[in-house]
Amino acid sequence: MQNVSGAADQRLAQLEQWLTGLGVSHGGLEPASSDASFRRYFRLRTPEGSRVAMDAPPPREDCGPFVRIAAMMDEAGLHVPQVLARDLERGFLLLSDLGRHTYLDVLSEANAAGLYSLAVDALLSWQRASRPGVLPDYDDALLRRELQLFPDWYLARHLRLRPTAREQAVWDTYVDRLVERARGQPQVYVHRDFMPRNLMVSNPMPGVLDFQDAVYGPVSYDPVCLFMDAFISWPAERVTGWLCDYWQRAQAAGVPVPDDRERFLTDCRWMGVQRHLKVVGIFARIRYRDGKPRYLEDAERFFTYLEEAAAAESELCGLVELIAAWRRRGDGT
Repeated sequence: MQNVSGAADQRLAQLEQWLTGLGVSHGGLEPASSDASFRRYFRLRTPEGSRVAMDAPPPREDCGPFVRIAAMMDEAGLHVPQVLARDLERGFLLLSDLGRHTYLDVLSEANAAGLYSLAVDALLSWQRASRPGVLPDYDDALLRRELQLFPDWYLARHLRLRPTAREQAVWDTYVDRLVERARGQPQVYVHRDFMPRNLMVSNPMPGVLDFQDAVYGPVSYDPVCLFMDAFISWPAERVTGWLCDYWQRAQAAGVPVPDDRERFLTDCRWMGVQRHLKVVGIFARIRYRDGKPRYLEDAERFFTYLEEAAAAESELCGLVELIAAWRRRGDGT
């Protein structure tokens, strides 16, 4: 991995100075991960062991929620980075190191069941700790802002397409229904990106990262993130089996999932559609706004997820047919 401690980078120089001021002795900084946001992470070796420094430049990023939610997750029994030092005003954190390998790095047919089972253990611990009024609500406005990313960035910017008046009316109707379905579910703490790329192979397993955007919202959201990932796909039948296992374990743990399993699976499909559309919009935004085209290359799996949802939920067929028509008509490359 390339050492970057001498790079001509003002933020990096400030981070180095901050670490020196803390008395942290290390052999240089090296990139610890790539990120779709403006945050950067650097690994450093110290006499006390490996550490990770976070650079979250204000005003684009705010370290405060990370620090707060790390403490909440630690109290709930999850394995998260310990905040060893902080400068919230400048956007610097020094963290314990949960390791070099994510779930995404190591997942295979042979180990998936075991790794996902440990992830569900952690998720249930997080959900059991839920209390209203602590985290921001995953409210109507936020759900709609997320869905709007799809027409703003995927349709308008990537496909260079403007819906007709009739198409817009259909889209608006489905947005209303997706939001209503999400808001009608039991509400719990939601990590909001509980996926293999943010789960670490560590001791204990899993380490949990990238939780700073956590909210109080639909109970199905994080299971959908876990099993219908942006970067790895599994057969629909296997995903359904894992969701059913989660539902059964959640019931036993006292997490407020619906009493009826089929109702829970329906909630997951509708919630999944909201997330899939949001992520496609985010990936298009990352390509055109941030100059990172590789994320959009993974968007195709989300259209497969949409088709699978419509195959199980006939009410979603109109939306999926509309999106397919847009993709045929658009000229994104």
